[in-house]
Amino acid sequence: MTPAPAKKPAERPYHHGDLRRAILTAALDVIAADGPSALSLRDLARRAEVSHAAPAYHFKDRTGLLTAIAAEGFGLLAATLTEATDLKDSGVRYVRFAREHPAHFQVMFSPELLRADDLELTTARTLAGDALRRAVATVQSEELGIDSRLAGVAAWSLAHGFATLLLGHNLDGPVGDRDPEEVFRELAGMLFRRES
Repeated sequence: MTPAPAKKPAERPYHHGDLRRAILTAALDVIAADGPSALSLRDLARRAEVSHAAPAYHFKDRTGLLTAIAAEGFGLLAATLTEATDLKDSGVRYVRFAREHPAHFQVMFSPELLRADDLELTTARTLAGDALRRAVATVQSEELGIDSRLAGVAAWSLAHGFATLLLGHNLDGPVGDRDPEEVFRELAGMLFRRES
């Protein structure tokens, strides 16, 4: 009687429903908890219960995964900024986005982690920038003697700086139990007093 052939160890199945989304979600959880340096495709595959090669099929490598996260983040940011009614509202929405999507926010503004020439990333980044420029256009820049490009830099700096400090818990004392969005609105009002 011939012995039965030895069984290969069972491999984890590749198909997982929406594997791409599962890997992105797991990556966002890791980044939110431990930062982007803690990301490992092998660990993400384990979390998603798929073979260790499966994430590479969708993202190629760690840089591809981080670039996909940044592109998704800029797309979400563009969508929220597009709904803004004026420059202050854009800033409030920017701060809200950072609070609701801290992992995206962290990766989006770490260009050393990303593929700068990725089409999805550059397109989403452009859409977000265009939405901010439209909001800046609501300020009567000419009447105030302000260069509209510099007004955009000032607005972005205020919103981005406030959001970054807030996420890093550097504003816990000054903000206290106040709603951070209302605090930001008040700060923006100090700098951008005249809007259409």
